[in-house]
Amino acid sequence: MDNRWKNALYSLLVLAAMAGVWKWRQRPDANPVRIEGETMATTYHITYFDDEQRNFKKSIDSILVLVNQSINNYNPDSEISRFNNSASFQFTLPYLLPPIKIAQKVFSDSQGAFDPTVMPLVNLWGFGYKKVERPDSSKIDSIRHLIGFEKIQFNQDSLWKLNPLAQVDLGGIGQGYGADVITDFLKSKGIKNMLVELGGEGMACGINLQSGKPWELGILDPNSTEQNQFFKAYVTLTNKSFTTSGNYFNYREVDGKKYSHTINPETGYPAVREILSASVFADDCTTADAWGTAIMVMGHEKAIALVKKHPELDVFLIYSTSDGIATFATENISKYLTINP
Repeated sequence: MDNRWKNALYSLLVLAAMAGVWKWRQRPDANPVRIEGETMATTYHITYFDDEQRNFKKSIDSILVLVNQSINNYNPDSEISRFNNSASFQFTLPYLLPPIKIAQKVFSDSQGAFDPTVMPLVNLWGFGYKKVERPDSSKIDSIRHLIGFEKIQFNQDSLWKLNPLAQVDLGGIGQGYGADVITDFLKSKGIKNMLVELGGEGMACGINLQSGKPWELGILDPNSTEQNQFFKAYVTLTNKSFTTSGNYFNYREVDGKKYSHTINPETGYPAVREILSASVFADDCTTADAWGTAIMVMGHEKAIALVKKHPELDVFLIYSTSDGIATFATENISKYLTINP
């Protein structure tokens, strides 16, 4: 075939591709519906495709009110707050038992690195209701006997304590769970292609119909500041949850020393590790959220060894070394990652 025919054929292929993209974008469901709002002391952003262009914001906000009524420790009337102030509690809403079940599983699988009963220590270190000075070791030791999710028992109807002073904080998985609840609601309405983000974590389902490609998300660089945020990596996802845990901006400074908001349940002190951030990808965001916290507690070396036993998880870790910043990614997610130097 001579060059003239080659050039003509190439031009036809380009025109056909352009026409295909134009036709794709003219589909009635290729115009996204975008919803945003506030919940759980953060914001949410939802993009989904619906050929009926239905807006579900009112329903979503109503559901999130009920979720908060179940799991929000900062609401004194919530179910979890009422449980913390009593020896037992009978479920009245359907939103407390599911995260409790997942919390128990990840507590066990992570060998206690994720432990929602760490709440008294979180408060003691000033990451809860009150900002306090650095606690002394005697106060920490006096509280450590309350820690351990094995002290919490439950069945389909009720939740109770083996130690009456134990308390549960579901803040470590609350945003992930909220994203799961929203995703399940939208699926019940027939939505297949959506990106649900709540507080920086959420679910990517189907594809972005505007581009015809999987959803693309950025992973924050640990060197970012609140005023200057930029990405260390990008990931493309389809039918997968995403969450990133890190000590970017949430820390306390006492006497010139920064203390991480991630408390190690075993020691009672903020976790001191080389790991800077942990991005976790799983089938549901509640599980991913819990594992993100667990990995920040255990550190990258133990996490790398442990996730090999959990093929249902994918992780992307950023950690510091004597030579600078290094990264680790599990094999499955590596195919979908673009890492900036």
